[in-house]
Amino acid sequence: MYETILYEVSEGVAVVTLNRPDKFNAFTELMHKEIIAALKDAQKDDAVRCILLTGAGRAFNAGQDLGEVSGGEVDFGGFLRKRYNPMILQLQKTEKPIVAAVNGVAAGAGMSLALACDIRLASEKASFVNAFVSIGLVPDSGGCYFLPRIVGIGKALELAMTGEKVSAEEALRIGLVNKVYPAESFMEEALAYARKLAALPTRGIGLIKRTMYKGLEMGLEETLEYEAYAQEVAGSTADHKEGVAAFMEKRAPRFTGR
Repeated sequence: MYETILYEVSEGVAVVTLNRPDKFNAFTELMHKEIIAALKDAQKDDAVRCILLTGAGRAFNAGQDLGEVSGGEVDFGGFLRKRYNPMILQLQKTEKPIVAAVNGVAAGAGMSLALACDIRLASEKASFVNAFVSIGLVPDSGGCYFLPRIVGIGKALELAMTGEKVSAEEALRIGLVNKVYPAESFMEEALAYARKLAALPTRGIGLIKRTMYKGLEMGLEETLEYEAYAQEVAGSTADHKEGVAAFMEKRAPRFTGR
């Protein structure tokens, strides 16, 4: 079904694996299209309640495959608008939790891809490189949006201006990632984390995601109003009713994602 990624659903989790290990999973035009298609597949599949995005081999993603754009003038703006921006926007539109399992280096747009996910887990062997400055470019694919919101403007400027590599340990310290796991058990731990999210109220999580991201752009009054709207929607779900019933009956809830 896919050529540049692997897609597998198990126990409520759709695992999307960037699968060009010989090229450090660098982006191509086809990979952009397939990531978007996989996210859309996961969104409409009720069996999927969490998405785990990772890379095959030693890298998470090394950014753009420069071999695809060498040998001529590049329309950088058009290139981003056609290929990268739709992928990042699809991550935001997908109202299910998306976890980046960063197994190795995440560089350039590969780092931006991880930043655009809702939660970032890192192998102890992972690293992050805002590599754009090394070729005289500006962070793209949402890098200038997500990075300062995650680590603060001062640290974001430092990472973008210097292009210094950030280790997994340092990434955890500055809040760039949520958790770091040993390399030998990384995917096992990442899958366990994703399965926990998959067992939670999926529609409620989708509303949390949408409302929090909107809150980044709105004032307090607008945010309060949107919270009220989101709560109306969440309060009508089967999972809300199940959560209340489980609390009253002193048992573990059995959420269905509806």
